[in-house]
Amino acid sequence: MKKFIAAIAALTVVTAVFAGCGDNTSSEESKTETSAAETSAAESAAESTEETASEEASSAEESAAESAAESEAEEEDEENYETGDASLDNVRNQDEIGEKELLVISFGTSFNDSRRLTIGAIEDSLETAFPDFSVRRGFTANIIIDHVNKRDGILIDDVKAALDRAVANGVKTLVVQPTHLMNGLEYNDVVDEVAQYSDAFDKVVFGEPLLTSDEDFKAVEKAITDWTADYDDGKTAIVFMGHGTEAESNGVYEKMQKLLTDDGFTNYFIGTVEATPSLDDVMAAVKAGEYERVILEPLMVVAGDHANNDMAGDDEDSWKSAFTAEGYDVECLLRGLGENEAIRELYVAHAQAAIDQTK
Repeated sequence: MKKFIAAIAALTVVTAVFAGCGDNTSSEESKTETSAAETSAAESAAESTEETASEEASSAEESAAESAAESEAEEEDEENYETGDASLDNVRNQDEIGEKELLVISFGTSFNDSRRLTIGAIEDSLETAFPDFSVRRGFTANIIIDHVNKRDGILIDDVKAALDRAVANGVKTLVVQPTHLMNGLEYNDVVDEVAQYSDAFDKVVFGEPLLTSDEDFKAVEKAITDWTADYDDGKTAIVFMGHGTEAESNGVYEKMQKLLTDDGFTNYFIGTVEATPSLDDVMAAVKAGEYERVILEPLMVVAGDHANNDMAGDDEDSWKSAFTAEGYDVECLLRGLGENEAIRELYVAHAQAAIDQTK
């Protein structure tokens, strides 16, 4: 985000004219000449002040422009990595779509390849499963939408734009399927935003997030353990990094950890970037075992910024660097849950349950 700061200098000139009391004309003329001289001096000072203020304002504007340009250049330099070809991704914002729409709501990611292989793959699976519905996309993260649009010239609908598009297209049955992991704050925000449009459609129903029922947890457990079975050699700690939240819904991570441990996957560990279990919690648990290698993988739908930087980045505070510093052989699997077929099938099942409510 670029911040522009305008500096405004307000300068006030105060001129005091002192008049004496005299009896003769010479004195009055003298006072008149003095007053005229003082007025002229005041006007000159005012003009000088205006010129100075104008120069200062101009200088401030130039400085702000230079600062903004430098900031923009620095921002462009920060993204010195390739995220893939944005044109390969179907943004799914076509019009004239019929009366039935399946709107897939995601947080989003600016990593083009990951977006296509995860969110795009989920959308493709839903489109195949429900040919009577037009599948469309909406992102909740406007900062991601703006970034992709500026960088790649690709505009993705936010939730409001997607809903406005559905209304304009005459959609009567709207099924909303979030790709969120849990029923948390962001999911609730989506529900609230869609509710404002409820009168615009004949029917509006919601699919559940990925981890909702106990059956969902079992299905995700099987999906991620089958996915990493080749690394499960008894000497490897398999660590999944989730996002984390301050909301009560953060408990899904502890619930998944308990399920894994109770089912005998004692070398599987769940941590989060922004909540608990933290990296320190996971590190302590891994060090309590006799592991030689650590596999790191995101417990997120996409492999975006958190996965590429917080997990697999080269900075000293990344998870990869932290485990490497402890002497472990570390391998990072940069793949989002959306790439897993079993996970996509679970989203299809949730959408099917929602569609069944419209019948």
